Amino acid sequence: MLEVYTGDGKGKTTAALGLALRASGHGWNVLIIQFMKGNPEYGEVTAARGVKGVTLVQTGLPTFVEKGNPAPEDLAEAARGLGLAREALGSGKYRLVILDEINVAIDYGLLKLEDGLSLIDSCPEGVELVFTGRGAKRAVLERADLVSEIREVKHPYQRGFVNRVGIDY
Repeated sequence: MLEVYTGDGKGKTTAALGLALRASGHGWNVLIIQFMKGNPEYGEVTAARGVKGVTLVQTGLPTFVEKGNPAPEDLAEAARGLGLAREALGSGKYRLVILDEINVAIDYGLLKLEDGLSLIDSCPEGVELVFTGRGAKRAVLERADLVSEIREVKHPYQRGFVNRVGIDY
């Protein structure tokens, strides 16, 4: 099945990581590929190392990507993530594959929509595939079995708070 967590609110990655933790608790092998995220200080990067059966790979730089104008290194990292995802889906090793921020990678032009749809189409039966990130494309939503749209109602950013360790990263 395909699950999509999208919307302008906080919690898409958090929901997917919760799913990874649950699956791990049932003995599943889980792969999380984080597109556009290269900061090794994210809490989930450290935590995933200690969770049995969970592998987390970052494919991105520790800097922000300019929408519509990605650097060659950003494109290379996205292509690396896409290759890892294709390999994982074909390996038979994982029951859950989470492609964190893939929707944003597509929206920002790092990947083509067709790349994402190809991953969906190649997903074998018995593997749960998860796409996260703002701006999920209609074609992705139409193919999904579950779509959760996380809407921002109120956020500490609106009061001037910056990223908080342990909460926002």
